Amino acid sequence: MSYAYDDTYGDGYSVASRPVSERAAFIKRTYLHLGGAVLAFVAIEAALISSGVALEIVQTVFVGRVAWIGLMVLFIGGGYVAQYMARSGQSVGVQYAGLSLYVLLEVLIFLPILTITQLVPAYANVPMQAGMVTLLVCGGLTAGVFLSGKDFSWMGPIIGVASMLALGLVIAAVVFGFNLGLIFSVAMVGLAAAAIIYQTSNVMHHYGPREHVAASLALFASVATMFYYVLRIFMASRDN
Repeated sequence: MSYAYDDTYGDGYSVASRPVSERAAFIKRTYLHLGGAVLAFVAIEAALISSGVALEIVQTVFVGRVAWIGLMVLFIGGGYVAQYMARSGQSVGVQYAGLSLYVLLEVLIFLPILTITQLVPAYANVPMQAGMVTLLVCGGLTAGVFLSGKDFSWMGPIIGVASMLALGLVIAAVVFGFNLGLIFSVAMVGLAAAAIIYQTSNVMHHYGPREHVAASLALFASVATMFYYVLRIFMASRDN
């Protein structure tokens, strides 16, 4: 889950201006890194939950409103640090460290909700179902952008403002203890879909040839956001 917005491209020129073979190699590297980030996220979450460590963390750390506020601060601040580290101006090692940091932050933010799905029988198989829906939607959006060949960079400022508004609502919900409800989750899925379209377009038109790590981090953040709120929608449907 991410509310961070970053449209800075460090190379100063885009991969779109490079030969076809170089563009294809960049796209391949970007999506291989995205796949690696997703697999690492799934593996770490599965290990923590199956070992019982996730439940211990949730029971000891995620208690009280202050803990949740601290988690939000850590996630937002850490997310910006990870994005800065992943930019192409940094060394390769620092870029990978930024991507790894962001994966770990997502693991932490997902721990409570995924632990609940393992404890409540009504939520059985919900993560798998939500994950499949997320992958199908993301795959469809990605294919649509690539087939269209259009530049959706104009969406950037709109997504940025919407993300800040969403972040404000989430912080208010944590501080004052109210539920944002199903409509908010649906709206966040829509926002994540728009972000995937925007970032996929950037992969085609705006990222520099050495920015595959930053590009994969941005895509991973949006995929994780979509998965989080699709998961919440599935859980709400089981509640009803």
